[in-house]
Amino acid sequence: MSAPQSLAMAAMNRLAARLGSGLADAAATLAVLAQDTPARVQHELSLFWEEVAMEAERIEKDRNAAAAASRGGSAEDPQERIDALRTKVAELSRRLDQVPAVAPDGPPRSPGQA
Repeated sequence: MSAPQSLAMAAMNRLAARLGSGLADAAATLAVLAQDTPARVQHELSLFWEEVAMEAERIEKDRNAAAAASRGGSAEDPQERIDALRTKVAELSRRLDQVPAVAPDGPPRSPGQA
């Protein structure tokens, strides 16, 4: 065999070896993925159905709350609602008065200090 033929033959052999090992690595990777895929798909489906169940509960709760509000809102006296809101506002105001205000450049101040 002449030198150019030997060189060409050697190049072909090396390319075949490299491609063969690359294909073997790809096949091994695919085999690992094929083994992991069913468990992963099952896990993802399980999470999906949990999310669906939680969303269905949230929708049902929102429906029930809306239905209760529509029933309770029409039967309740508007003056009673106003009184309840005033009571809430007064309670929140008392709670705010009890929390000391913090000045950005110093120690806490009472709400009456400017």
